[in-house]
Amino acid sequence: MGTDAVLLTVPGPQGDREVRLSSPGRILWRETGTTKLDLARYIIDVGTAFIRANGDRPVTLQRFPDGVEGDQYFSKNPPRGAPDFVRSVTVVYPSGRSHPQLVLDEPAAAVWAVQMNTVVFHPWASRAGLPENPDELRIDLDPQPGTGFGDAVTAAVELRSVLGEAGLTAFVKTSGNRGLHVFAPITPTHEFLDVRHAVIAAARELERRMPRQVTTNWWKEERGERVFVDFNQANRDRTMAGAYSPRPLAHAPVSCPLDWDELGDADPRDHTVATVPDRLRSTGDPWARMHDHPGTIDLLLGWWARDREAGLGELPFPPDFPKMPGEPPRVQPSRARPDH
Repeated sequence: MGTDAVLLTVPGPQGDREVRLSSPGRILWRETGTTKLDLARYIIDVGTAFIRANGDRPVTLQRFPDGVEGDQYFSKNPPRGAPDFVRSVTVVYPSGRSHPQLVLDEPAAAVWAVQMNTVVFHPWASRAGLPENPDELRIDLDPQPGTGFGDAVTAAVELRSVLGEAGLTAFVKTSGNRGLHVFAPITPTHEFLDVRHAVIAAARELERRMPRQVTTNWWKEERGERVFVDFNQANRDRTMAGAYSPRPLAHAPVSCPLDWDELGDADPRDHTVATVPDRLRSTGDPWARMHDHPGTIDLLLGWWARDREAGLGELPFPPDFPKMPGEPPRVQPSRARPDH
């Protein structure tokens, strides 16, 4: 492992910046031999698209000091010694506690994060200027055991139709693993709980249309061989890997935006730290104009209200959240005591 530092020139909106990278030869992905320097150069290559998707948002850094097979930890707060082109914004966590969280505004800030051995970037669904109100509706399609990427594709195509009927334009990217992330730009007029309810409404409509293929069951023992529509990723301080973010899997994959017309033939293993820069240069960024025409969640909230009147209420929150109004018991069904 090399220990000599290198100085990288990183283009950006404020002109070129010099970012120091220590231990450039450190292997982050052993299977591919991808080094810390390779990752920094990747971020430089995709910098404009990366910041367009993930910048100006509170972001959590997933850091791997000894490579992706070693220990990891998450950084939310600005560390000491952060350069002056890295800022923060105060956010409120589900506990009610407030704290500053990192915000990346230019590629040099992301390269600085790589200097700290960041592999995965987890941006919030809201902007730094209005962190309480998401401007993206996000749905994670997570294939369960017995299903795979192809099943997620089928679900994503139908989900696109569901969102379209609700007045929203859907965008899709690989998760970097077996699933897909479907996003829709929205006007930031509602807070996180409303957006969560909009996601649940869309998920339930998708489940009604594809009951054998998808599920909204929170408990794994009830999901079966179906694609789980993870509504809890819509909560405050719940994030998924950002567009163009690498993932900590052996082949150094990237969570890669796709055009809908290429989804059917897509193989998520094709999109890696080594391949995505060339793809971006040759095909462009499918998410470049995502936020040009945001929609609203008003129709989805109408669906939520309709479902509540029909007896379908709140769904379980993650275990670290405080008890929420109307939430069902957070007890695994097989361990629940029978009612007497």
